[in-house]
Amino acid sequence: MEKQILIGGAAGQGSAKTALLIGKIFTGLGYYVFNYRDYPSLIKGGHNFNVLKVSDKPVYSHEKSYDIIFALDQETIRLHGKKLNEEGFVLGDKNLKGDNKVSIDLSSILEKIGAPRKAGNDILIGALFKFFGLPLEPVLKTARKEFKKNVEIIEKAIKEGYNIVDQKTELQKSQAQEKYFLTGNEAIASGAIASGLDIYIAYPITPATPVLHILASKQIENNFMVVQPENEIAVINAALGAGYAGAMSMVGTSGAGFALMTEAISLQGISEVPLVLYLSQRTGPATGVPTYSSQGDLKFAVNAGHGEFPHVVVAPGDPKECFYRTIEAFYLANKYRIISMILGDKHVGESNYTFDEFEEPEIKPSRFLTTPSKDYKNYLITENGVSPRSVPGQNAKVKATSYEHNEYGYTTEDEKEVKKMNDKRFKKIKFIKEEINKMKPVSVYGKGKNLIIGWGSTKGAILDAMKKLENFRFLQISYICPFPKEIVKKEIENSNEIILIENNATGLLGDIIAEQTGKIIEKKILKYDSRVFTSEEIINEVGKVLK
Repeated sequence: MEKQILIGGAAGQGSAKTALLIGKIFTGLGYYVFNYRDYPSLIKGGHNFNVLKVSDKPVYSHEKSYDIIFALDQETIRLHGKKLNEEGFVLGDKNLKGDNKVSIDLSSILEKIGAPRKAGNDILIGALFKFFGLPLEPVLKTARKEFKKNVEIIEKAIKEGYNIVDQKTELQKSQAQEKYFLTGNEAIASGAIASGLDIYIAYPITPATPVLHILASKQIENNFMVVQPENEIAVINAALGAGYAGAMSMVGTSGAGFALMTEAISLQGISEVPLVLYLSQRTGPATGVPTYSSQGDLKFAVNAGHGEFPHVVVAPGDPKECFYRTIEAFYLANKYRIISMILGDKHVGESNYTFDEFEEPEIKPSRFLTTPSKDYKNYLITENGVSPRSVPGQNAKVKATSYEHNEYGYTTEDEKEVKKMNDKRFKKIKFIKEEINKMKPVSVYGKGKNLIIGWGSTKGAILDAMKKLENFRFLQISYICPFPKEIVKKEIENSNEIILIENNATGLLGDIIAEQTGKIIEKKILKYDSRVFTSEEIINEVGKVLK
């Protein structure tokens, strides 16, 4: 069983909040829900919509045809009405025009219960769940949990909508267990807190801003600090300063902000002050299409900063991975004194996914500090690759500099010392690779002889497409740097047809695979119109590529 529900309206009409509430009600009832959010880059106005896919089995993406259009205005019907499925219908106010419409006199009901106009959304929610023959009480229970104000009015509105219509269909029964329903941004924030975050520093930029807001709302109860400086240059330099003092530091940004941070990324490379960076991609270049999604920054992230130095880039494919990969990023950054970059995008960051459970993380990040003697060598590396460090206040001189330096932190231009310190920093890579190999740097889904390769947020649509594709398996590459070339090369060599799927114009992962393994992937499905893949698009494009 799958149902597609589009909720649309003008900015300010509450389409996103309404979709989120509906999704939470369904997950509370034990269904799996995917929630896709679409909105323009406007301060006021414009058409916003969400698409919910509801199923009794796991789902990870949305489609472009709908069983129900939940219309908050006429524009929603105009834009999406032609995409109704054969037995689909529009749910909305009686004043809206269109075919296949279930009309409800919202004004009369609102006047009857003394409710404001926005409570009309709650009336339609009540009607929606009655259409599906689902019980009223779970709907009310979720509404009580989600809203702190006007709860009595909201309950009345939902009840009125529920009682005014008849059941249209009966959904297949779900699993009884309530599920997690969260976005990648929420999961990254939770992973940072679980890692022992001390300070998160960021300047607002779509689509990374939600992490800033989420962490700001949780800083007091979890005893960490959130700071918003004047720009992204200040952000990363302040974070390095906090890290120098011993803090577990993290920054977040998107394309243009990341561009401003690249000089300080090199400062991290030579100073070896641990740092975690969240890069949430959006469509570029420049301002581009800022509220939509892209995978165009992959090689930018891998190669950011001048000079050569070890670093990590990990690209989670869903919120569950976002949580665990964030913990891994903190662990690697602080153990090896490197920068760990978490590479996401608008799609995985702002879409809601459903999961049955979250296991206890196996990795516990630490500051990896040491108590120094007066002659402590702050830039030594131990036999297991760890770079223990001291911080100010530990009765020793602690230096961090942008200049090349010796193991005591004193600047040097001596050729032997320069080579020695470069060798010392790159010695870490061997140990970092060994750690990452234990963290499942790639995942393989299915057992077919043909291979689809992808990364990041394309995972969801590919997994949904795999349900209908025959003789395919999916290779998801999560760690981009250091690259797991031996595993990837083996998977490619053991495949018949190989297809690369990416949300960019040039196949950036394909370039990295060619560079790292010598394997050139000729067949590619690339989408670069700022919108994300649906499973139906992937199924159709795979058919074309294989002809």
